[in-house]
Amino acid sequence: MFDRRLRALTLALTAFLATAPAHAGAVLDYVGTFVWRDDHPSFGGFSGIEISPDGTGFHALTDRSHLYWGRVERDDQGLVRGMAVAGRANLRDSAGQPLPPGYTGDSEGIAVGADGRIHVSFEGLDRVATYDSPDAPATRLPRPPQIPGMGLNSGLEALAIRDGTLFAVPERSANEATPFTVLAFDGEWTEYAQIRRDPRWLAVGADFGPDGWFYLLERDFRGILGFSSRIRRMQLTPGVIQDDQILLETRPLQYDNLEGISVWDDGTGIRITMISDDNFLFLQRTEIVEYRLRPDPSGD
Repeated sequence: MFDRRLRALTLALTAFLATAPAHAGAVLDYVGTFVWRDDHPSFGGFSGIEISPDGTGFHALTDRSHLYWGRVERDDQGLVRGMAVAGRANLRDSAGQPLPPGYTGDSEGIAVGADGRIHVSFEGLDRVATYDSPDAPATRLPRPPQIPGMGLNSGLEALAIRDGTLFAVPERSANEATPFTVLAFDGEWTEYAQIRRDPRWLAVGADFGPDGWFYLLERDFRGILGFSSRIRRMQLTPGVIQDDQILLETRPLQYDNLEGISVWDDGTGIRITMISDDNFLFLQRTEIVEYRLRPDPSGD
């Protein structure tokens, strides 16, 4: 009896702490966490995730150029209970050769277009490639401009797509006082807008929600205290960022190293799905973490 009461108290406390007030009339409610395990040698290091518009399908990208896809298994309450893998692929270069891990194969961001094409951003050799299917050769896009702060392990970390235009955000800027530069590709690369950077926080994932907002996932690594994560949303227009809101800031060690974000409509409202990068270390986990966005009844 004591164990059950303690477990119930722990779950209630976790839910309370995981619910963060948002600005401008929105609240994020914690939905659940699923620890994903798989024995395949390529499993781990996930840096990006895309959930299908109906919430039933997924594409998950590792930072070693492996792509997983399949079905999200949910219970009657919509909680994730499994990730049924339908296929895996080692992404290829434009000549059709499998990309190795490291400088040319450090895949970080993923965006799936309405036409089903898969777009992947890479750091190391900074670029974005498009795939007609997971096993197809890459279609190379023109190289993006080098933004101050981009380096070997701080390149195009976050990728999103809206109306066929790709948006990429480097992990770092020139320094903690310099905004992040949003790059956009619609036939050519342009510097689209600047996003305020707060000290310590790095950009690791992005997505456009069905509500039209741009959602940015950020990370702060605090050494032995582990990782903290933050979600912001904003209205992204050329040269201008409007209504920049912090929706969530987690405690250190509340979750693992969240790096990928996908925003979709679960039929009752906006749901946010995130995935963690376990760095292929046994001390870390691949977590699927979900929140639901709702209006703030206080109207603040």
